[in-house]
Amino acid sequence: MTNPSPSVADRPPTRHGVLRAAAKMAELLPQTPLLPLELPDGAVIWCKAESLQPVGAFKIRGAWHRLTDLDEADRALGVVAVSSGNHAQGVAWAARRLGIAAKIVMPNDAPAVKLASTRELGAEVVLYDRPGGEDRDEVALRLTYESCATLVHAYGDPWVIEGQGSCGIELLAQMQCDAGGPPTRVVTPCGGGGLASGLALALPDAVIVPVEPEGWDDVARSLASGTIQRVAANAPKTACDALQTPATYPINFAVMTSRGLQGISVSEAEVRTAQRYAFSKLRLVVEPGGAAGLAAILAGKVPTDGRTAVILSGGNVDPAAFAAVISEV
Repeated sequence: MTNPSPSVADRPPTRHGVLRAAAKMAELLPQTPLLPLELPDGAVIWCKAESLQPVGAFKIRGAWHRLTDLDEADRALGVVAVSSGNHAQGVAWAARRLGIAAKIVMPNDAPAVKLASTRELGAEVVLYDRPGGEDRDEVALRLTYESCATLVHAYGDPWVIEGQGSCGIELLAQMQCDAGGPPTRVVTPCGGGGLASGLALALPDAVIVPVEPEGWDDVARSLASGTIQRVAANAPKTACDALQTPATYPINFAVMTSRGLQGISVSEAEVRTAQRYAFSKLRLVVEPGGAAGLAAILAGKVPTDGRTAVILSGGNVDPAAFAAVISEV
């Protein structure tokens, strides 16, 4: 049986695991598009539209890789996940397809569209008080011990990291074809570091740039200091709900530090600018957290060279909130 733990760090994630996850995804779903985007200065970058996944985010990758590797005994006991919404939907989607019961620990201030979608996919939602400081991992661990279910952590899990890395394998093949060569730099939104870690494993020759909201830049500070840092207790409010993670995990930190990643942060205004730009130029709905990487590029915080790629990681945003952003002058 699976031993519930916050990080499931009984093995390191590997590039072989990323390739295995990519093969699973190729059998399951079509590749998400890689779209060229001209910047205001005339430069072109390449946008991997993970916002067009069936659950509206890249999280379907890690969830599918993790759940399909469970044995029959563990599948019968169900799974527990923690998420503000995108991982929740990925786990719920995979669980329903595989006939596995799923409980998802979600914050009570998660976007309504994410809560509704998770429930529609058949998962049981267990709410916790994020504004009140309740620890989501403690809630999830209690549920796993009560039922002996498997914890499917949103980022601190080797299978999840490998699954997210499958995005990089697709990106590599697409850019070889469309951009005339592999990506030299991949700019990615970053919460706990699952996607950034997976991309680092998938693309060993590319520079991976994790981007976080201002005040939630614990990964950037961790990478700069060499030790894992936590988000401050008085962290500011951010529209990037998908990137509100309290701290990265050792398993993610080890991958990112081994590749020498350096993180940067973006403001709320820069994120909104990126959302509007993606909608105007690509006709894509991108949620705030999903637009963080593009925000960094548009703000001139990351250089581009013709083979720079950015992950548009999610598109699950409440309609009213998105309408307000794109209507902003």
